[in-house]
Amino acid sequence: MATSEPHVTVRDLTMSYGDFVIQRDINFTVKRGEIFVVMGGSGCGKSTLLRHLIGLIRPRGGDVYYNGVNFWKCRHAEKAELVKQFGVLYQGGALWSSMTLAENVALPLEQFTKLKSREIREVVSFKLSLVGLGGFDEFYPSEISGGMRKRAGLARAIALDPDILFFDEPSAGLDPLSAKRLDDLILELRDSLGATVIIVTHELASIFAIGDNSVFLDADVKTMIAKGNPNTLRDECESYKVRDFLSRGEMSG
Repeated sequence: MATSEPHVTVRDLTMSYGDFVIQRDINFTVKRGEIFVVMGGSGCGKSTLLRHLIGLIRPRGGDVYYNGVNFWKCRHAEKAELVKQFGVLYQGGALWSSMTLAENVALPLEQFTKLKSREIREVVSFKLSLVGLGGFDEFYPSEISGGMRKRAGLARAIALDPDILFFDEPSAGLDPLSAKRLDDLILELRDSLGATVIIVTHELASIFAIGDNSVFLDADVKTMIAKGNPNTLRDECESYKVRDFLSRGEMSG
């Protein structure tokens, strides 16, 4: 569960594509063991923020700290060590279609560990079983459902027992029951791994079911307009836009 120790700190972050500013002056902290939700309307920069956090896009300004280490200003070797502590589940699962599930999950183990082939097979089998895919090692992504592909992507994301899990719209394209199962699985993995979770989503059921804390990005003013527990923001946030978003627009009726 979450502790009071900051695991991630984002300070005065500005994101842009060339001269076009996406978001500016983003500030928030994520406690260790917390499930932190990045939310907001379409086009506000949620996934772009995630790419800044995992090192795919350099910020135009500001800083990102992991355990007090400035990610974008530390040495290359130190940054590489930090990245090894990340597990990422992309929106579509991002599995290699020409590889089996076992081969997909084995990739980070082959790249970042010195485990022998037999040991890698054992870890892969264990990780697949953790996400409910025991016995599906030799299946290809095309042979399983969308929900199963998401879970396989999650198995790969946890292959190295990461400190931080990043999810980009994990429930996108899933039916409500599959989305609920994925939410439950995220909670179970957070508790079993002791990992911090940062999740980009617009799915309200997921936001309320698993979110401990959150930040709301606004595309109009190009900055954050709220942060806090999603349930509290829905009922008490000063911003009408945030309350309306979290009540499915019922306030507009």
